[in-house]
Amino acid sequence: MTPEARRSEIVSLVTEQGESSIEQLAHYFGVSLQTVRSDLRELTAQGLLLRRHGMVAPFARENIGYQQREIVNVIGKRWIGERVVQLLSDAESCFLGTGTTVEMVARALPVDSQLAICTNNLHAATPLSQLAGCELTVAGGRVRKRDLDVIGSDALTFFRRYRVDVGVVSVGGIGEEGELYDFNDEEVVARLALVASAEINVLVVDSTKFGRRAMCRNGDIGDFHYVVSDRAPTPQQRELLARRQTRWLCREDA
Repeated sequence: MTPEARRSEIVSLVTEQGESSIEQLAHYFGVSLQTVRSDLRELTAQGLLLRRHGMVAPFARENIGYQQREIVNVIGKRWIGERVVQLLSDAESCFLGTGTTVEMVARALPVDSQLAICTNNLHAATPLSQLAGCELTVAGGRVRKRDLDVIGSDALTFFRRYRVDVGVVSVGGIGEEGELYDFNDEEVVARLALVASAEINVLVVDSTKFGRRAMCRNGDIGDFHYVVSDRAPTPQQRELLARRQTRWLCREDA
């Protein structure tokens, strides 16, 4: 087998079966550890695979389905939602972005909430529509049916129309040093537009997002006033938080 053919097989194997060790790959292909390491250096440089902690994993190009995400780390996401609601106690208006963790913020709001809320998250719009005192505005445009949200240029136009007290967003992943990842440029556009039109910005990121990378890297945790998570920050993230004066709220502080 040529090196090119073996590398193609490595990508297919890891993509289909998930995270693998270098030793497992060497045994599977009947080559040395040094050969596999050389293959992986080439594949990670091309963005085809991701190496972390001695393992190799698929480089995520698309998030898992919304219904799958809804049942992942429900307890942690519920805590995040309740904690963000506390931050909203003095606000009169807010943006809610996309994702299951942001949806938990909507579900945690009290029934007597008087907030004016603008959102591109149709999953969040459903519980918000049952709050009698809530003034709800939903983004129009092309709906991403897979996640029931509006992103890209339609979200950009929507969020630019308003100015609110607090903006709440999530991301596809967060790196060890605090860098942020999303799965496509349209998600990034929606997030940046939301953040630009809010006085105070809150990033919600549950523990499953740690160490998770996706195709689009844009921004870091220092771009926000608050980060709310069910997990404490890494040492590198703490350094960035201190430099940028971002406050991290986690369950350990509760």
